Amino acid sequence: MVRWRSGTVTALRRQWTGAVEVDVDLPDGGAVRALAYPALVGRPEPGDRVLLNAGALLMGLGTGGYALVVALPDRLPPDPPQALDSRDAGHLVKARYTPLQPILLGVDEDASPHREVMAAADDLTGLPVVTADLHSALPAILAGIHADAPDTRVAYLLTDGGALPAWFSRTLAGLHDHLVGTVSVGQAFGGDLEASTLHSGLLAARHVLRADVAIVAQGPGNLGTGTRWGFSGVAVGEAVNAVATLGGRPVGSLRISDADPRPRHRGVSHHSLTAYGRVALAPAELVVPDGLAPALADEVDAALAPLAARHTVVRVPTDGLDAALRATPVPLSTMGRGIDADHAYFLAAAAAGRHAAHLLA
Repeated sequence: MVRWRSGTVTALRRQWTGAVEVDVDLPDGGAVRALAYPALVGRPEPGDRVLLNAGALLMGLGTGGYALVVALPDRLPPDPPQALDSRDAGHLVKARYTPLQPILLGVDEDASPHREVMAAADDLTGLPVVTADLHSALPAILAGIHADAPDTRVAYLLTDGGALPAWFSRTLAGLHDHLVGTVSVGQAFGGDLEASTLHSGLLAARHVLRADVAIVAQGPGNLGTGTRWGFSGVAVGEAVNAVATLGGRPVGSLRISDADPRPRHRGVSHHSLTAYGRVALAPAELVVPDGLAPALADEVDAALAPLAARHTVVRVPTDGLDAALRATPVPLSTMGRGIDADHAYFLAAAAAGRHAAHLLA
């Protein structure tokens, strides 16, 4: 459960959209790095006393390598400008029934300026939607889309399998000017638009943000137990179903690697094989990049053969994609590995983006 700590802010560190990193001294003489979301708890300053949830930090979890600021008890932030005692400013509650549940304006609520558009929206009109199970694929997919079609309007849908606040992602902050917007769906929050379901979020991407292509992926810090079904990326299969139900065109970004030390993630990860092979009931276009090392290519082909009865496996040329990946405005990293350490992973994601952009032609 929660491992509580209290301490005093001694310094501000990095800051990015929606988040502030701070140093905190603890009463026992120790010090920790903590993360605060000013929209939830206020903006900490040196000298502030803070209450922390330190569980993930103390356990040494990779993505959760912070203590999280729960409150500034001696300097509570003021109420939001809207009184929030009516539904005029929205009543979409996310991270529901947790102590920091935010109340937000849903894109399709009565008070939303987009209500009329969303009430009429019922079809994606062929929108290509790239689905991926890791947040680290996002910049690579975007690089592949813009490699050949730099003016393509791309929206990102943040699902709730990883970090719920969009503000946690430094990657997303760095991509802000390269996306037409982010829609946070389900229990996720902090995007440019808020949607209660992936279905309404997809419709908002198409009809409110006017996206040409959408990318669906969870936030940083996916949950996995090492079993076939115990990972948050299983939702990729449900995303394929949602896209198809709404008349979109699902494009599957495969998790391919010859660098991951875990056998279940080598070749095509069991995450992709389960999500697309067992969960996705609608057909998708599964993208395989050309130019993989021969041994890896053979392994990928063998793994995907059983999926070909439902899905279409598409081979995509990769000329120019390496340069596009190396020009991304944010660092590329997956499980601590950069582009040179896990080139096939990023190449596969970029190839999926390239294919989605070519569907617009």
